[in-house]
Amino acid sequence: PALMDDPGLRAVLGALAPVRALVVGGAVRNALLGEPVEDIDLATDARPERVIALAEAAGLKAVPTGIAHGTVTLVAGGRGFEVTTFRRDVETDGRRAVVAFSDRLEEDAARRDFTINALYAGADGAVIDPVGGLPDLAARRLRFVGDADRRIAEDYLRILRFFRFHARYGRPGGADPAALDACARGAAGLARISRERIGAELRKLLDAPDPREAVGLMDETGVLAVILPGADPTRLARLVAAEPDFPLAAPRWPVRLAALGGADAAERLRLSRHEARAQEELRFAGSLGEAAWRFGQARAGELALLRAADGALPAGWRDRIAAAEGQRLPVTAADLAGRLTGAALGRGLKAAEAAWIASDFALPAPALIDIALLAGEAP
Repeated sequence: PALMDDPGLRAVLGALAPVRALVVGGAVRNALLGEPVEDIDLATDARPERVIALAEAAGLKAVPTGIAHGTVTLVAGGRGFEVTTFRRDVETDGRRAVVAFSDRLEEDAARRDFTINALYAGADGAVIDPVGGLPDLAARRLRFVGDADRRIAEDYLRILRFFRFHARYGRPGGADPAALDACARGAAGLARISRERIGAELRKLLDAPDPREAVGLMDETGVLAVILPGADPTRLARLVAAEPDFPLAAPRWPVRLAALGGADAAERLRLSRHEARAQEELRFAGSLGEAAWRFGQARAGELALLRAADGALPAGWRDRIAAAEGQRLPVTAADLAGRLTGAALGRGLKAAEAAWIASDFALPAPALIDIALLAGEAP
């Protein structure tokens, strides 16, 4: 009821009343589970041109955001509602599909990925379940629509979506064996998927409340080795177990990815420059105090969590982090002017900095100047 009473949705459904228009997918799924609904998507038997005409006649703005694929975004109450014409797949290549418009809801449902995502609801709130999604939703069971191998061959990214949705909606220990077998058989096909799409899915998976089982299943099926060779799901499991004692600001995936590891993760997942730099900082081998000084208290706290997962968290770490942030090296180049120049000056300042950090930022300027002069004057 809370979903169907949404004023914006009621305005859209009212505008489309002359045709068949149904709420579909995640909005229906989450509403039935009593969970927050973010985007509300609709499916209709009307062609895009008809959707636009009906919306404009009702005074709603219509934006042809994906009209070639049948999608029009209707704006109501300051929000966008994607309305997509029923479709059927004409051709697929493992990455994308060529579609044709359809008049039949059953054809539209048959091309969707999972049964719990193929639920529809009319304006009266009555749920339409063409592929058996309601029993699966009640059992917290994630199951492909129809033949799992065929669904995966249509778009290999659905393998990662399976593990992501299992982490979010699945029952622990209840992963569908047929789906797992199909994911294992299709794992090599992920090499055909762009790294950007793989990275986006893995981010979402690692931000799930508890991704441990899903990532472990990815490892067992060989999927993890395809997308992130060398990753260590056991270290991730230890980190997630330790998280309750280390409150983190969202998103959680960067720290979890650092725990998971893997060869060339930044390149394989097409991380942004900022994200790649964060991964480098989370691999920092120095003390937590030095990390706080170089990167800030928040990053040092994330490093503390990673070290707790490895059983290597030193006593008094919170105090060290708090004391280190904001410290300033008490020696500058100006203090050494006329006594060291060029490369010698660089060596001296580097030696002074190292000694200062090793002393927990306690050495005073005179001692650091002596250390800098000795290092700078050394051959």
